[in-house]
Amino acid sequence: MARIRVPRSFSQLETDVKPAEWVPLMAKYRVTDSRGRYLHWNDFQWRVEKGDDTLAAWYATKVARMAISQEFPLKAEDNRFFSYCIPESLFAQLHTIDTLVGRGDGSPFVSSNEKDRYLVRNLMLEEAITSSQLEGASTTRDIAKEMLTKNLPPQDKSQQMIVNNYLLMQRVLEKKDEDLSIGLILELHGIATYKAIDNQASPGEIRKDNHIFISDLYGENSFCPPDWRTIPSRLQDLCAFANESHNQNVPSEFIHPIVKAIILHFLIGYIHPFGDGNGRTARALFYRYILRSDYWLFEYISISKLIQEKRSAYDKAFLYTETDDFDLTYFLYNQVEAIDQAVQSLHDYINGKKQAFDQFRDWISKSPITKRLKRGQLDILQAALETPGKEFTAGQVALDFGVTVNTARSYLNNLVDKDLLIEAKSKNSKTIIYIAPANLKTRLKLP
Repeated sequence: MARIRVPRSFSQLETDVKPAEWVPLMAKYRVTDSRGRYLHWNDFQWRVEKGDDTLAAWYATKVARMAISQEFPLKAEDNRFFSYCIPESLFAQLHTIDTLVGRGDGSPFVSSNEKDRYLVRNLMLEEAITSSQLEGASTTRDIAKEMLTKNLPPQDKSQQMIVNNYLLMQRVLEKKDEDLSIGLILELHGIATYKAIDNQASPGEIRKDNHIFISDLYGENSFCPPDWRTIPSRLQDLCAFANESHNQNVPSEFIHPIVKAIILHFLIGYIHPFGDGNGRTARALFYRYILRSDYWLFEYISISKLIQEKRSAYDKAFLYTETDDFDLTYFLYNQVEAIDQAVQSLHDYINGKKQAFDQFRDWISKSPITKRLKRGQLDILQAALETPGKEFTAGQVALDFGVTVNTARSYLNNLVDKDLLIEAKSKNSKTIIYIAPANLKTRLKLP
């Protein structure tokens, strides 16, 4: 990532640019460019039309942005407030996400019943794994999923981080309906960083110094968080903002739930209350608020995956906000784009699952043995046919298919009774293992 070219502050522009220079340009330079892009000075300066004064064009853009911007009562440096705006291109993306995801029990592409059938826990595991990798965990995905589904103890710090993130997501779900408090933030941080901190920071404890070095690709200090002595008051203000109602009942105070969740994410990163684990805690607060706002499908949407793939853009969005009068709109665009892509990926995943199961159901319906099998048993058979020799346990099936352990055990035992799975006992424990036979297709009496 190249060095960011820092723009002049708005107060400096007021002094440096005369009205006769910028007012004639207001009709041409608006909040976004002709393609709907909300450009930072770093990019804007190269896109000014030939013959126009670059600084005057930037000031005209800033004036247009300020006309639709909103401040919220959380201060950055020098007692200046953060602000943001929702240009038409950003509003359009938010509308697309709302349309695809839906709220409450409704969604145009997955019903609440299908939620348990198609999404189950594997996407929640995806978020736990990717969020940890974003923070530096190096365990491979296959090992990680096996560890989590079989409840194996972590063997190193990488595995510990993955387990922590999974437990963190579960805790977020449990606590989503409670008001946010400093105590809850500390609890979530403690879960995220248990036995997984590189430096001298402690899980669940606010940092007590300013020895924080956040470097860019050049090894230079790119950001200095606020003084540690201001952290308690800043977190108290953050909690008050999180708990305040900004719903449509008071139109003048409405903040879109996705926007508010992203703001909470950003603020933890900005305040940097901990010596380590701020990113994991920030993402936890994002998920907590979005789930609290009835976007239940976000339990299965991995934002970290998209951040990981475009980490440079994520870091740049932070810097753009911090260098341009604390305008959060840059970070909003970055995160809304990531969310939009994640929702589209989930849409494709669900459609793929539906198509695969429909094809499997049509094919397996030719077996005289499977006519009275339940949906969960067919799911197990589909996995068994795809991977001969695959081992199942009641606990793993319960986790994968969103059922109780007793229900999972009943499914598996029934398949054993029908001679479709082989029952065995683990050498190292009393756990019963169910094995997919290599000749399962023959046992099903399928052509």
